[in-house]
Amino acid sequence: MKQSNVEVNVHHITRVEGHGNIYVNIENGKVEKCEWNIPEAPRFFEAMVVGRSWSELHHITSRICGICSIGHSLASLKATESALGIPISEQDLKLRKLALHAENLQSHILHLGFLVLPDLLGVGSVIPLATTNLNEVKMVLQLHRTANEMSNLICGRTTHPQRLIPGGFSKIPSMKELTLLRKKLQDSIPNLQAVAELFSSLAGKLPNFKRETEYIALSDPSEYAFYDGKLASSDTGSAPVKEYLSFTNEYIVPHSTAKWAKHVRESYMVGALARLNINYKRLSPMAQKTAEKFNLLPMNYNPFMNNIAQLVEVVHSVEDSIRLINELEAAGLQTQPDYNKPDIKVKAGTGVGAVEVPRGILFHDYTYNEKGICTKANCIIPTNQNHGNIQQDMNALVPQIAEKTQKEIELALEMLVRAYDPCISCSTHVTKIK
Repeated sequence: MKQSNVEVNVHHITRVEGHGNIYVNIENGKVEKCEWNIPEAPRFFEAMVVGRSWSELHHITSRICGICSIGHSLASLKATESALGIPISEQDLKLRKLALHAENLQSHILHLGFLVLPDLLGVGSVIPLATTNLNEVKMVLQLHRTANEMSNLICGRTTHPQRLIPGGFSKIPSMKELTLLRKKLQDSIPNLQAVAELFSSLAGKLPNFKRETEYIALSDPSEYAFYDGKLASSDTGSAPVKEYLSFTNEYIVPHSTAKWAKHVRESYMVGALARLNINYKRLSPMAQKTAEKFNLLPMNYNPFMNNIAQLVEVVHSVEDSIRLINELEAAGLQTQPDYNKPDIKVKAGTGVGAVEVPRGILFHDYTYNEKGICTKANCIIPTNQNHGNIQQDMNALVPQIAEKTQKEIELALEMLVRAYDPCISCSTHVTKIK
């Protein structure tokens, strides 16, 4: 039935991190207002690290996010290592890639199983699913437990890692521990396949919505890039990471305490779908087969398919982690003393670190003086790069669903925001001073 007047006022959308609001007003069938609103109080980590030593920044900035703390630590470490000219070994590089995979598994599995699945099964939260879909819930919990154990092993604990330090690791796992981890990852594959089958059976409930946009992600010709690579745009090609400011172009809108970003269009998207669109050919074999199950091929312009891209990345992270452990074993894991402290000579410098975290590409940029004290810092978070794209998607989606009921419009817009898996608190960088 046609709705001539509809008002949507979603205050603090559920099943996302942080506080975001959706306001839509349709009068006489015409969209008068459509707004993605961020009211979160800002946090000032970039100011907190000024005056701090090079050895402290990765511990401080890991607290930007409890979900992406490993990624923030690694982006921070890469920026510091770039500024001070600190090398890391090939072994440490592989272990860091394992750490990123652990975080990717943690975050994607939690989001898909606990935050997205309820929408597809028509319930308000994961709690009812413990009765109606107990086996599936158990599988998700087991997969998440394996990811937590992987984070503990590589990083020293599940969140806010302790072992990641400038120049490498303070402590590394033994080959025996890595072998046990590999077995757990191999054993998780049947559960992964079962979860993929469940989402395949529900894929028809994802809205068939498309809006062409720009996608930006790291890209490397040798692998599906998470830890290293060049900046790549689906519109303009690639550039060195140090040129990130010419891609992000942050700006302020009056209804958001988070900055927005744009490149060559009004907005762009980062995250799993962006990575898949740019790096599809470098997915692991099993991950490609999973993508094919959903007909998820580049270029895909449906933001709701970001959730399926996350599922594909879960498969990739499991398969690629097994590969990395195999390579560490074949090379012979070089032991190091616990409480390892690399010999580092401090100097003045500026460095940029970029990694792919679950929600997209993350940038840390530091300047140090000759004593290794930070004098300037800049962090650009994936979600604040996505805010503008969420708004543009809403602008395009609302007219298409304006004839639906208020509840249907609310659900569609909430599902759209949840598809981006936003980490809203991390993205707030603006405050108003009177």
